[in-house]
Amino acid sequence: MRLSASLFAAIISAAAASNVLELTPTNFDSIIGQGKPGLVEFFAPWCGHCKNLAPTYEELADAFVHAKDKVVVAKVDADGEGKPLGSKYEVSGFPTLKWFNSDGTHEPYDGGRDLDALASFITSKTGVKSSIKPPPPPDTLILDYHNFDEVALDQEKDVLVTFTAPWCGHCKSMKPAYEKVAATFKPDSNCVVANVDADDQKNKGLASKYGVKSFPTIKFFPKGSTEPEPYEGGRTEVDFVKFLNEKCGTFRAVGGGLTDQAGRLADFDALASKFIVAAADARATLLEDATALAAAAGAMGKHYLRVMEKLVNGTEGYLEKEGKRLESILAKRSLAPAKLDEIKMKSNILRAFTEPPKVEEEETKRDTAEL
Repeated sequence: MRLSASLFAAIISAAAASNVLELTPTNFDSIIGQGKPGLVEFFAPWCGHCKNLAPTYEELADAFVHAKDKVVVAKVDADGEGKPLGSKYEVSGFPTLKWFNSDGTHEPYDGGRDLDALASFITSKTGVKSSIKPPPPPDTLILDYHNFDEVALDQEKDVLVTFTAPWCGHCKSMKPAYEKVAATFKPDSNCVVANVDADDQKNKGLASKYGVKSFPTIKFFPKGSTEPEPYEGGRTEVDFVKFLNEKCGTFRAVGGGLTDQAGRLADFDALASKFIVAAADARATLLEDATALAAAAGAMGKHYLRVMEKLVNGTEGYLEKEGKRLESILAKRSLAPAKLDEIKMKSNILRAFTEPPKVEEEETKRDTAEL
């Protein structure tokens, strides 16, 4: 189907539509100072910083389009048609952002140039809320002087705490990795990943108490103690996960979920290795040994026992079929984290009957190295 020239032009025009109001010397005074406040960007087409700001500024205008009768988001080409306006408002660099009150009085905008900062500024000036959806709450537990002792000094919890400042570049660089680690350890309620804004005036006492003199300062508060240990390891996701697994006795995997060793029990691994190659009469004896151990081994010990019972009863192809079923569930990741952890541990235990236990291999290597 061939589009008419007018329809094609209309489509192009719609695609290029912008909610940023373009101001010129001709229309400026009829809009600014006429009862509506607004944020005005004075830009130059050749300016690199202006080009970088442009997409964000478009998003800002979109975020307040529902309130266009209450606030203006506009721009002036101060190196082109709007040059006289640039001179009038003493624009000496690009981009320059100015806030104009409803009566036309104005002030410079010196805040951040990210979307949240710009939107928050407009809201603070007008009371008009943007349509920007708030970000999800962080997985990192935020502590302050109110709740710090309750969490960090909890005798039942291991707690890693970063003391940071909002303006700290190293803190900003570390934050994405640290947030991933917090998400990874969230299912382990007794292994906590937390943060304190140590530059906040109300938290200065905490910073002083724990000797925070630079940012970020990272300390580990082990359960059963009120004295923290300095964290001096690396600041990557891998570094943090390895450290917490060692300190908390957990088996968390980088990126989320559990490692292949989660749920494995050394005594049961040894029985499983013998069981899978044993004759039928020997399996019965090993099953009795496993039953005795399982009484005090918790849920995972009982799962080893269940696998042995299936094999003793001659369930055809059980290991292969069950292994594929569990791996399929894990691949979909549609269950709650706690349920996925349970499935992963069961899958790990199933592999104990088909492969040597890695924990024992690692212990053998260490013992050999010490000799």
